[in-house]
Amino acid sequence: MTLLEVRGLDAGYGDFQALFGIDVNVAEGETLAMIGANGAGKTTFLRVLAGQVPAWAGSIMFDGTDIAHVKAHRRVGLGIALVPEGRMLFGSLTVRENLIIGAHAGRAGRWNLDTVLDVFPLIRPLLDRPSHVLSGGEQQSVAIGRALMSNPRLILLDEVSLGLAPVVVKSLYEALPALSEGGATVLLVEQDIGQALEVASRLVCLLEGRVSLEGKPDGVARSDITAAYFGLPAGSGSEASS
Repeated sequence: MTLLEVRGLDAGYGDFQALFGIDVNVAEGETLAMIGANGAGKTTFLRVLAGQVPAWAGSIMFDGTDIAHVKAHRRVGLGIALVPEGRMLFGSLTVRENLIIGAHAGRAGRWNLDTVLDVFPLIRPLLDRPSHVLSGGEQQSVAIGRALMSNPRLILLDEVSLGLAPVVVKSLYEALPALSEGGATVLLVEQDIGQALEVASRLVCLLEGRVSLEGKPDGVARSDITAAYFGLPAGSGSEASS
């Protein structure tokens, strides 16, 4: 079943257009990785899906309903949750309070404080600490947990690995399968091609606001991924780094 169907999506900021005619499908239960260099439009795409940036043109069908002009808070109620780049926790609030805020939409489902802490046990002893004193990895765990507390059908993860040590990134990625097992469809934006390919059932590459490649990780050559990532002629890319 197709959960998300985006057609002809244009979007941008002021006079600057960042996305050009984007067509993307996401099946319910899959993990779709969106890769691309800085400025490719990945974060803008997630922000449009979450309702933070308006769509200029095109449709965003979520479970059969066009939500292109639905307000951001209503999209959370429909089951869309964004884990933003930079985490954006409420620094003066405790970990517990940050997590509880995520449940404000009142959606029923598997995720509550206990089940989130089962997935991210490292934050269990930190519940009463203000979030601004946490490490980057701890903050990212709280940010993902906060999104899960809304019991999303679609969770949007923006640059999970950004600025984190490799061992922390590995730990976070090991937790991602639990999101799908808990009923969430995952759309992951990532610059790290190797990490993205390890967890994704399908990938989309953006280049300068357009889809440059789409396919399954085991069905696309690394050279083609590199070419799509950097805008090289097909077949000319060298082996992608992991």
